[in-house]
Amino acid sequence: MVDAGEVIRWVPHRLVSSIVVPGTDFYLFDDRLVVFLHYAGNGTGTAKVTSTNPQDIRLCRTAFEAVWPLAIPHRDYEAAKGCPF
Repeated sequence: MVDAGEVIRWVPHRLVSSIVVPGTDFYLFDDRLVVFLHYAGNGTGTAKVTSTNPQDIRLCRTAFEAVWPLAIPHRDYEAAKGCPF
């Protein structure tokens, strides 16, 4: 997806220990719709659950705003894999 223009970042878990984040990956669309992504243990996508619940949207927006500045751009993360960030 990076080649298609999506901005992807990675964040080490140790940096988000005190930040409340959803239990799954998600997409947030225009602060009106959140899509939670569910995966099997092998990483295969199993479900997408949508929500327009204001509490879900607020959780995702707050988590995104807290985590984004700590996250490492995909190209930099790939170059530094294995480094103790």
